[in-house]
Parts: sequence; C-alpha cells; structure tokens
Amino acid sequence: MAEINLHGRDFLKLLDFTTEEIEYLLDLAADLKQKKKNGELTEIYKGKNVALIFEKTSTRTRCSFEVAAHDLGMGSTYLNPTDSQIGKKESIADTARVLASMYDGIEYRGFDQEIVETIAKYSKVPVWNGLTNEFHPTQMLADLLTIREHFGHLKGINFVYMGDARYNTGNSLMVACAKMGMNFTACTNKKYYPSQELIDTCQEIAKTTGATLTFTEDVMAATKGADVISTDIWVSMGEPDDVWEERIKDLMPYRVDKKVMDNAGSQAVFMHCLPSFHDLNTGIGKQIKEKYGLNEMEVTDEVFESPASIVFQEAENRMHTIKAVMYATI
Repeated sequence: MAEINLHGRDFLKLLDFTTEEIEYLLDLAADLKQKKKNGELTEIYKGKNVALIFEKTSTRTRCSFEVAAHDLGMGSTYLNPTDSQIGKKESIADTARVLASMYDGIEYRGFDQEIVETIAKYSKVPVWNGLTNEFHPTQMLADLLTIREHFGHLKGINFVYMGDARYNTGNSLMVACAKMGMNFTACTNKKYYPSQELIDTCQEIAKTTGATLTFTEDVMAATKGADVISTDIWVSMGEPDDVWEERIKDLMPYRVDKKVMDNAGSQAVFMHCLPSFHDLNTGIGKQIKEKYGLNEMEVTDEVFESPASIVFQEAENRMHTIKAVMYATI
C-alpha cells in the first residue's frame, strides 16, 4: 500500500483529494475489511471520541460511523436533529469550536455543503461529510471499493447513472468517475443533469485521468455495454412530497428494469446507495401505490433482487471505507 499522509485532513468532498489519495483510502479500507473478516482488532484510537451530527437521519451512515469508531477503539456521541443546537441557538462556528475541544473528529450529515465547510473552517480536528445536498463522499468510497472488488480495477469502467443527477449522489459519482479514470454517463431527462459548473470542473479532471463524461436521454444507447448501472430514489430527503408527481412523470423512462440490464450485458451489475423503493414494503412505497398506482419506483424488484445486484455488498462497504477515512485522518 502506498504510504500517503492524510493526518489532520478534512474529508468534505472528493474534489479535495488526488487520485492517488483516493486509491490509498481504498487500499486502506480493503486492508481494514480483511482484518475485520479475520477477527483482527484495530483499536488504535482507544481513549479518543468522535461527534456525529445528523441533521438528516440515516441508517447506513450512522451505523457505519458508530461501528467503525468502535472498531478503532473510540467512543461516539450521536446528535440527532433535535439534540444539536447547530445553527439554531448556537452558530455553526461556535458549535465547531466547542465540539473540537471535546472530540477528536466530527461528522456532519445534513443540508448545505457550506455548513460542513464552515464546521471544518472552525474545527481544529478532522471533519467528515456524511452527506450534504451537494456531495456524498463517503458513499463514493464505498461504491468505488465495491466496483474494484467486483471487477478488479476502476480505470476504464463504464458507469451509468440513471435518474436525478443534480444532487449529492449524481454530483459525487461524476466526480468519482472523473478522478478514477472511469467513463461516466448520466442518463436522464435534461432537466436533471448536474450543474454546468461542476461538469466543467470534472471535464478538466477527466483530461488528466482518461475519464469520459457523457450526458444523454437515450437509455438504450447509454446502457449498451455498461459495467455498472446505478440509480437512487427520485425525491431526496428534505424535499416536499408534492414533487413526486413531476419526478415520476420525468424519470419513469429512466427506471432500471430487466430490459436495461439485458441491454447492458451479462457483465453488468446494479448498484444503489439505498434506501430503495423497489417494492411495497415501506410506508412511502405504499403511499406511492395508493396515489400513483406504482408497485416500484426507480428500480424494479426483479433487478433489485437479481444476481446482478450488489447493493448489500455496497452497503457493507460504507462501514469499511468510513473506518479508513477516520483511521487515516485522526
């Protein structure tokens, strides 16, 4: 494993890291994953503690940070949306300085990227982005590790993202592919492309890594020969319910179904950061069924439960990659 020093670094977005630094974190995650599978303890940070600020709740992100911290010997304090006074009774800057005086690292999951950037500005300890409206870097490391485990490499992988590519997941996948020399395609209605500013930034990165970026509304052309087909839920956390009707109308042509996977080819795998509305076993799924008559949303249950689906391997890797980030930066 190449030795790269990330001590004291914040982990706010992949744009802040070189290809070599990302590769180092993936190698470290793979090593820590193997150690855990072998039952080897990695409690190198006994006596240290981390604060986990969640303005948006989560299953995978919270569990990943808590288990990873525990495995590294650390304690963790979970602050849910009602526990923290950040931005309400106490400024973001003041919260950062208080927590940094008590903890050895701070995770933030919430709204604007500017919030986590401000926490990092005023914190003397590493700050990690568990998700903002704009970026989701810990999910990207998990996705990259999962792809590398499956295919044995990242460079040259044909990656297709279908659905709403304007926000954290679509943005971050485009950045990740550009950084790692992968071929990224956003297959969606033109209204849902990433911002031109971010596209331009990623195009410049792609010139140095050999990556390609493609934006198209043509599902069959986009998915032909794809190695990875990825999607996400169509309405993000915090958005009003009244946007469902518009999203369903605009994005239904980009649902991942068997026809899409067959068009990609037998080598293709399906990925999703979860949660997914692939059946009626959720409250929202039942509401969508009652209101719009749909049994599944962004992906069909047939694809989600198929042998091509590696979503649960992807979910597990959230923990291993988050552990690597904390291990490397504290």
